[in-house]
Amino acid sequence: MTAHTPESGGTALKAGLKPRHLTMISIAGVIGAALFIGSGKVLASAGPAAVLAYLAGGILVVLVMRMLGEMAVAHPDTGSFSTYADRAIGRWAGFTIGWLYWYFWALLMGWEAYVAGKILNNWFPIIPIWGYMLIVSVSLIGVNLMNVKNYGEFEFWFALTKVVAIVVFLIIGSLAIMHLWPWGTPSSSGFTHLTSEGFMPHGFGALVTALLGVMFAFMGAEIVTVAASESANPSKEIVKTTKSVVWRIVLFYVGSIFIAACLIPYTDPLFKDPTYGTYSVTLMNLGIPHARDIVNFVVLTSVCSCFNSALYTCSRMLFSLSRRGDAHRIMGVTGKHTGSPWVSVLISSVFAFVAIYLTATEKMDVYDVLMSATGTVALYVYMAIAFSQLRMRQKFEAAGRKLEFRMWLFPWLTYAVIGFIAVALVIMVAEGTYRTEVVYTSILAAVIVTMGVIAQKFGIGTGRRPPEVVLHPVTE
Repeated sequence: MTAHTPESGGTALKAGLKPRHLTMISIAGVIGAALFIGSGKVLASAGPAAVLAYLAGGILVVLVMRMLGEMAVAHPDTGSFSTYADRAIGRWAGFTIGWLYWYFWALLMGWEAYVAGKILNNWFPIIPIWGYMLIVSVSLIGVNLMNVKNYGEFEFWFALTKVVAIVVFLIIGSLAIMHLWPWGTPSSSGFTHLTSEGFMPHGFGALVTALLGVMFAFMGAEIVTVAASESANPSKEIVKTTKSVVWRIVLFYVGSIFIAACLIPYTDPLFKDPTYGTYSVTLMNLGIPHARDIVNFVVLTSVCSCFNSALYTCSRMLFSLSRRGDAHRIMGVTGKHTGSPWVSVLISSVFAFVAIYLTATEKMDVYDVLMSATGTVALYVYMAIAFSQLRMRQKFEAAGRKLEFRMWLFPWLTYAVIGFIAVALVIMVAEGTYRTEVVYTSILAAVIVTMGVIAQKFGIGTGRRPPEVVLHPVTE
């Protein structure tokens, strides 16, 4: 299908994202509400050794982002890893990972809207939770229906709020560790709680279980490779953000958990309370007034950011699938003046309205069942990226193509990532904590794989697929 400019036909995206937008989008992708709230549960289950779980999970994400960066620099594409899986492994693989990823983020939007609704209802109970959910959803859908620079601008300020909050937390926490913070509970200072009750109190098994949960917290780092295709210089931006993901993970996650582990005993019951979280508990003990409300404001910003990014990512993934014939052609239609794939934006928001309806009818527990089928999507996506990079690099080398950005120690680190993920999935099933998530996600993936194989076998939608990139060997 011939691509037209938005002004003439409405089937192409606009390059409206600036470098500062992409910088903050990459930061926002790494920082989710899981850092502010979910990390408390991890700390309670693994003890201070949770620092190691976040460090190990961060290393995995850094390696995956390096592999994805190699492919994205060579072929920037709004379909990102879905497109690369299509080219490297086969159409069924790109079809599967694209739709699985879309399902994950589309469902997550409903959950993020629910969290935002609960926080706002707690502050101003005059409007029910579902009412706030509707307001948040409609507002952010409106943002995504406009030019992409509006999404970038909103994400810039959302991310900046989170970064400021983390930096302030790290500064205050560091002062407390150095005994330079004059307020709060006397025991909340120094390295007291890092080893006083055992660094790994529940053994290695608890650490492994925590690691499996931690890996899901980093989901979203890859969004920048999708967004970069709508910038003026995709390759340059991808290289810059992929390199910077290392220090962001170490500083934001590992640094935050290390401070909490030093200052607060992991046995504090509030760590297990989902309405508090790591930041709230730590700042309360350090004597910060209204700490819980302050952190809830940051969490509200975070979930709105996640909703915003999820809708953006879903719409671009549907746009890419449509251009490849793996989704209906109408999902590739863009606004004449905005360049936004407005049909894909509206279709992607369907689960948000499902969540609103379930909340209004007090049946939100049904949504939890749907969410179970997204529990291990991150691992399947990472596995697809690793296999795709392995095959793409082999094709590049066979053609004698020089790559600007390369994966370290190829192919050994790529094999290590694949092996680690495979072992993690086996442990998750055998250990039992995440067995339901693995089973449900695997069933969903199997259904989508079947659909992809059928589409590939019978050539469904092949008339709209772009010509395959053929790499010819370089001759002297």
